[in-house]
Amino acid sequence: MKVQLFIPCFVDQLYPQTAFNMVKVLQKAGCEVQYNTNQTCCGQPAFNAGFWEESKSVCSKFMTDFDTADYVVAPSASCVGFVRNYFTKFFEEGEANVKAIDLSKRIYEFTEFLTEVLKIENFNASLPAIATYHDSCAALRECKIKEGPRKLLANVKGLQLIEMHDVETCCGFGGTFAVKFDGISIGMADQKITNALATKADYIISTDLSCLMHLDGYIKGKKLALKTMHIADVLANGW
Repeated sequence: MKVQLFIPCFVDQLYPQTAFNMVKVLQKAGCEVQYNTNQTCCGQPAFNAGFWEESKSVCSKFMTDFDTADYVVAPSASCVGFVRNYFTKFFEEGEANVKAIDLSKRIYEFTEFLTEVLKIENFNASLPAIATYHDSCAALRECKIKEGPRKLLANVKGLQLIEMHDVETCCGFGGTFAVKFDGISIGMADQKITNALATKADYIISTDLSCLMHLDGYIKGKKLALKTMHIADVLANGW
């Protein structure tokens, strides 16, 4: 099965190892992994900042870059959710609308692709630790992802997964929200981390590095004994 990777901007710049680990897991699952070096952004940052025309231009390029891929897989439910739910609003007519609808059916968040398309839940990974899982808003609400990541983590050897209180509550990042309303954003991060620490977890795991980046900043600022880890890094661990 051929898979085209979409690597979001912040993953490319700040967390490239997660992208490489995603490739390792997909290849272990028997996929032929491809990467179009012409790819840029999905257009979400500009859209969220109110620059809709500029965002539309980026979205148009995105559709061209991934026009021939059988499947597009990304380590970010936020980007996937944006492509699925907003491209068709940008392109409401003609051929562009047809392409937007088609792409929305071919793009998947990483764990969603593993469990829903490949139907694989065990990658023989190992992580001897206690962890708690954070449902990103995009994964939970835009991509309807809930049980898949937990099934994958349940098969990680040595990993004890403990649910935190108010697990579906936002971490406070929300892209530009964290910049415009930093006080509220930090307060939400405090609540999330307080709930995570109550589980005695060593790690907080999620599908979205944007959430984890925000939470990790709070953790390091408070010098707390908690680490963040993307689920692709977990599934590639211990081989």
